[in-house]
Amino acid sequence: MRPKYSAVALFFLASGLHLLAQQRNGQLAPTPPLGWNSWDSYGLTITEPQFKANVNWMNRHLKRYGWQYAVIDEGWYLKNPENRGKPAWHYTISDNGLYLPADDRFPSAAKDAGFKALADFVHAQGLKFGIHIIRGIPREAVDKNLPIAGSAYHAVESANRSDTCTWNPDNYGVNANDAGQAYYDSMAKLYASWGVDFIKVDCISSPYMDEEIHMMSRALQRSGRPIVLSLSPGPTPIEKADDVRKDAQMWRISGDLWDKWSHVTGEKGPQDLLAQFNLLSIWAKYSVPGHWPDADMLPIGYLGPNPGWNGERKSRFTDDEAQTLITLWSISRSPLMIGSNLPRMDSFTESLLTNSEVLAVDQRSEGNHPVLTMATTVVWLAHPQSERGYYLGIFNVGDSPQTFKASWEDLGIANGSYQIRDLWTHSNLGVADSFRVTLKPHASALYRLTSTQ
Repeated sequence: MRPKYSAVALFFLASGLHLLAQQRNGQLAPTPPLGWNSWDSYGLTITEPQFKANVNWMNRHLKRYGWQYAVIDEGWYLKNPENRGKPAWHYTISDNGLYLPADDRFPSAAKDAGFKALADFVHAQGLKFGIHIIRGIPREAVDKNLPIAGSAYHAVESANRSDTCTWNPDNYGVNANDAGQAYYDSMAKLYASWGVDFIKVDCISSPYMDEEIHMMSRALQRSGRPIVLSLSPGPTPIEKADDVRKDAQMWRISGDLWDKWSHVTGEKGPQDLLAQFNLLSIWAKYSVPGHWPDADMLPIGYLGPNPGWNGERKSRFTDDEAQTLITLWSISRSPLMIGSNLPRMDSFTESLLTNSEVLAVDQRSEGNHPVLTMATTVVWLAHPQSERGYYLGIFNVGDSPQTFKASWEDLGIANGSYQIRDLWTHSNLGVADSFRVTLKPHASALYRLTSTQ
């Protein structure tokens, strides 16, 4: 008697085998990475118990849908992150000038002066472990002129004292010389020894720091461990597209995205969702297996207790806006990095993150591009990989309900009759020879079209 498998199980079994084959061939991130990052809910302050609680929830609820990476964002080396620099932060730094986890927040780091035990915990659950860093070398390491592990160089020789990150002065930049490369090599080897699978390097892609990106990539390649390189923040300059694809598996295309649909003209603040439509359109042609333009984390669900921007809250996105966010990221094949406090997950947000048919668009489609961009309507089109048909994403970016009608030819689709399947509702809508849909403000729909001919 044959065993019976669900559609979800069959899809992710095939996806997993495909991913494993590509990874064995030496390609990192053959599909857009799926994971969770601590910044949107914990800012600088996450602790080991909080991280483990999120990993446990991810293992139980999300892993079977393909979610892999659990990433600790900025500040894991700070003993007093809640001070936000006033009075001065206290850093945890090795004798070789490398940041170490603050053992008052990460007790398992005390025994091995690193994240190895925590990485082992993540790996034991079949997931992957990531960390965030700011480019450069700690000022304290330079002030003490600490030796660089595995080399004859010292910190002063690697540091560019005239270069600091404009929004985080913790580090000096690193010189594009042998001493600078030795420092990044020592860093990559340490992280590899911990079992790190993913590194988000900040303050490196806007402005675009060519030499440090190349050095960091080179160091990771020499580390002896496959480690995904993610560059932040954005916007990464579009004219650097060919360069960044040589070194990074993902790179930010915008500033920090938060739970805001749009800005009033002249209003300052973080990136809003509406602005991402244009940026993803510009970057669409640069998405290739192993290299992904990144539209930033998903600030949905519950954001707290210490989000990286503004106060603790339930995401201010409406349900329609949250679904639009996932639809746009999926049809454009952006990485999906959840910002929610996972143990406080609500059922609706969980349903967005566990829809296997929608995730298949993000993970297993090709030819993704916008076909119509109008004042209140945006339409994207893609193809399923190795299968006939189309994926069609429709967005009402206006502030009132609207009905959208079009011929298949208007949408760049061959004329004929198509079976229409709504991927969000898992329902077949029948056969049609043209298209029509009514959407609420800021709402979206995602379909699969299969020819009946």
